[in-house]
Amino acid sequence: MNRLGHLRAIRLFFKGISRLGDGVFWYTLGFCLAVISGLEGVLVIAHIATAGLLCVLIYSQLKNRLVRQRPFISFPDILAHTAPLDKYSFPSGHTMNAVNFAILFSWYFPALIWVVVPFAVLVGASRVILGMHYPTDVLVGALLGIAISYSSILLWPAGMYANLF
Repeated sequence: MNRLGHLRAIRLFFKGISRLGDGVFWYTLGFCLAVISGLEGVLVIAHIATAGLLCVLIYSQLKNRLVRQRPFISFPDILAHTAPLDKYSFPSGHTMNAVNFAILFSWYFPALIWVVVPFAVLVGASRVILGMHYPTDVLVGALLGIAISYSSILLWPAGMYANLF
């Protein structure tokens, strides 16, 4: 997959996807939905943001304990087509957050499923194509994102802040 990054158009496309997956896409979407949906939307976005913070805590702890080097460091044939945000690769935080956000946005705003799910898949693919992650980093990141989002839905199907007002 990393060899696809040798093609300039593909490399630039996936660098853009990865950059949007840093949070720009999700934060912009959340802000717009909160504005459009009012207080109820703000409470839903607060739930989604809290689950996102949990993702960050989990993947940062795992990365710093498991210390798996990024593929472009371990294998000279794999090129880094972008700069890494941190030192280690396992699990993919981009993918964990993308899957978590895609599931939660789809749960609360079902019409968005056709946008957020393909975007999450592209974020995961971008991490391998750009040489930042092994496929297993992305797979485990996706599984953790699924676990976090569905756990929060099971615990708070109406949203963890739904009963505040």
